[in-house]
Amino acid sequence: MMSSSDNSGVRIHPTAVVDSAAELGVDVEIGPHVVIEAGARIGDRTRIRASAYIASVCEIGVDCDIHMGAVLGDVAQVRGLDGAGGCVEIGARAVIREHVTIHRASRPGERTIVGADVLLLAGCHVAHDCRVMDGVTIANGALLGGHVTVGEGAFLSGNVVIHQYVRVGALAMIAGQSRVTKDVPPYAMVVGDTEVCGLNVVGMRRAGMSAAQRQNAKHAYTVVYRSRLNVSQAAARLRTLPANDEIAAWLTFIEASERGLASARSRSSASSRIHDDSDS
Repeated sequence: MMSSSDNSGVRIHPTAVVDSAAELGVDVEIGPHVVIEAGARIGDRTRIRASAYIASVCEIGVDCDIHMGAVLGDVAQVRGLDGAGGCVEIGARAVIREHVTIHRASRPGERTIVGADVLLLAGCHVAHDCRVMDGVTIANGALLGGHVTVGEGAFLSGNVVIHQYVRVGALAMIAGQSRVTKDVPPYAMVVGDTEVCGLNVVGMRRAGMSAAQRQNAKHAYTVVYRSRLNVSQAAARLRTLPANDEIAAWLTFIEASERGLASARSRSSASSRIHDDSDS
């Protein structure tokens, strides 16, 4: 069955339920059995595929691709929730695959944020009040608890579970099936039960970081995880080093941590390394 179209290039399948008070940009495509509530805002050229649900509190950027069965903007999964809650903002060019769920913020005036160029693979969940920054990839079945922050360019592998209020730093990588209950610093790699096992050197290279920048990150990592200092002592040591963006990123992250940092993986317990934290 052909979709209906108007002079703005919007195409809406006849089985879709799109409230007349929803705001649709130019060349938007709405597939069969999609539901879009009044007040939702959909950016230009965004495609929403079959059976997706877009709540009234959603603002979706341009050139996004929302796949089958995704649920965006439903109410937070919180006992005793007071009121309808806040909203969801999704940046440009986000790709949201099958049956992803993204819940609105738990309080009015607050936001759950998914940034630009984010890739959320099938079945993953972004809970209320999360902040998923630009360029993040979250693989199939991964779960973010409420108020989680994931920094730019981070990669969360399949079936990862992130505890509420945890922060994952920029360009960090979390191995599949890991359970993360502490903050993960920028550029770090985590396996198992919140154990840091090295640096995400491949990710840093792909992000365009120079050899000098990677060495700066390695220097900070060595101070924090290989010097036998506690976190406060390591931060003090970092402040004595020549200033650069990578060390500043570690310091800023450490100083803002409320849950504490992920611990280093015990060398004696590691039968194999996910990635060598050396660089060349």
